[in-house]
Formats: sequence, structure tokens, C-alpha cells
Amino acid sequence: MLKTALLAGAAALLAASATFAQTPLRVAGNFSQNQKHVSIESAFFDTLGTQSGVELAVNYNPMDVVGVQAPDAFRMLRSGTFDVMSVQIGMASRDDPFFEGLDLIGVSTDMDALRESVAAYREAFDARLQERFNAKVLTLWPFGPQVFFCNAEIASLDDLAGLRIRSFTPSMSAMIEHFGATPVTLQFSEVYPALQRGVVSCGVTSPTSANTGNWPEVTTHLLPLAVSGSVQGHLINLDAWNRFSAEEQAALEASFAELEAQLWDLALSANGDAVACSTGSDACTSHKPFSMTLVEISDEDRAAIANVAETVVLPIWRDTCNAVDPTCTQTWNETVGAARGLTIR
Repeated sequence: MLKTALLAGAAALLAASATFAQTPLRVAGNFSQNQKHVSIESAFFDTLGTQSGVELAVNYNPMDVVGVQAPDAFRMLRSGTFDVMSVQIGMASRDDPFFEGLDLIGVSTDMDALRESVAAYREAFDARLQERFNAKVLTLWPFGPQVFFCNAEIASLDDLAGLRIRSFTPSMSAMIEHFGATPVTLQFSEVYPALQRGVVSCGVTSPTSANTGNWPEVTTHLLPLAVSGSVQGHLINLDAWNRFSAEEQAALEASFAELEAQLWDLALSANGDAVACSTGSDACTSHKPFSMTLVEISDEDRAAIANVAETVVLPIWRDTCNAVDPTCTQTWNETVGAARGLTIR
């Protein structure tokens, strides 16, 4: 009897010791309406300890479930409110315009171009993140091509004039104003009801995000003209990062590299099907079917996006970013600019 009690006590102590040895990781994930992304993300964090071989106690929740506002992400990371956050870079860059240089409107409008831009800017992005917000990059990846979903009849960019359009980055707002529309800053979870109630007439997001968020229920026209890629990142507070040994850090970086690859693959593979499904095409396979009108993209509209990038977006970003850091333009020209063949003067 005594032996049994001693064995039970020893087992309890071992279990408690194992639990105590686990490193806690508080994670604020993506918006729950982005079902495909959250499914990938939640499965990843569920198995991160096993996959990486690092003892972890992960507490994962989508950001809207825990009441996080997307523009607050950098500050919440710096304060240590969360250890890891899935960050919408353009929206959070209101705290530092440098970060939006990764994915300015009209600069990288297809996924191959965007991948080159992200790779070119990554080192500078991470260095500034560590210096300014006590955090580091674990992943950088796009939602996919950012296109227009409208509940007004549109046939080209000219038809945006006079409309109120959801925006989520400063450079997107500059583009919208250039075309005579009014930008309305909303995070993703706010857009469906805004479209439903007529607060906005259009929203810009990826086809996959719009479809899984049911935007086609409250919109009628889809203009599949990509203006950016909506780069996201999984970022970790440096104090949390430094709780891990060098070996554990290497294992975690390898695991997050796999997550990044999976999310890039989703951006490359899923959005075409999302367009097909949202517009009632027979080619639809894995998204919800709707019956939106698919607007044909004209050469004039493509040229207009390239023009607004060079004549509006880049000059505004230059002035805003250089006011914070006079080396912004040089850094961008040597990284993203070199990758895209563009120079800010």
C-alpha cells in the first residue's frame, strides 16, 4: 500500500515537473473569419511542440476572439501582451511606415513579384522590428492578390469614383483617393457588416478571404485586378524568444519556415478557385459557390495601377517614411526597388 502511494506520488511529481518545464506561448492568431488560414494556423500551433521537439504550452486564439485590434499588433508585441502574433503588416504599419515598404500598392501585383520583394526586404524589416518593437520575424507570407469586391455596379476603376471603399493600409487609401473614392479603414472582421449596411460600397481583400468570409453574400461585382498581396507575418516578442536555447530557436525557426511555405502555397493555389466559386463558374471546386459578376480587367486599368504606384504611392510613402527615418528611401531602393526595377527619387 505504501509502495503504491509512493509510486503514485513520484508519478505526480514527474508530471508536474514536465508541465513546469514547458515554456508558455501566448499566441494571437488571424481573424477567425479567414477560415482556411486559421485552420492551417491552429493545426500548426496545436502540434508545434511535437513537431519542433520543444516543450511548449501554447495558448492559441484568433485575434478577434480575444478582442485584438489589428493596428495595435506592434505595440502589443513590444509590451509582451502576446508572445506571438499574426500581424497584418500594412495595417500595423501606422506605427512605423517603414514596414509598409514591404508591400506598397501597385509595386508587387503578382505573387512571384511579391515573393522577390519580401525576400529582398526581409533582413531590413527584421532588423527594424527588433530595434523598434522588441520583436522578430518568424514568417512573412501573403493572403494573396488584393482585389475589389463591390455591391455597386462597376466595369472599371473609373467606376470607383464617389464610392466609399474599405482600406487597410495607408498606400491603399492613397490609391483609393486617387481614383476619386473615399477610403474607410476597417479591419477584416468589420467589413461584412459594413458592406451589408451600405457603410462601404466596396472592399479590397484576397478572393480566398472574401469567399470564406462570405463577402459575396453582400457584394455583386468582383474586379480581379490585383493591387498588392496583403503581406502578413508571425512575429515573436524578443523576451519570449530569448527564453529558448539556441538549439530550440533553430528548431522553432525550421517549424515556422514550414508554416510560411504552407501559407505561400495557399496564396498561390487557392485564390483562382475562390474567384471561380465566387462568380458561379463550373470550375469551382473547394470554395463556397456564389453568383457574383466577374468584371473583365482592361489594359487601361492595369496601366492605371502601375501609374498610381509611381506617381502617388511611392512619393507619399517616401515623404512619410523619410520623416521618421531619412534612410528609408535608400533602404527601399536597395531592396524592394532593386527587385522590382523601381527607384524612389
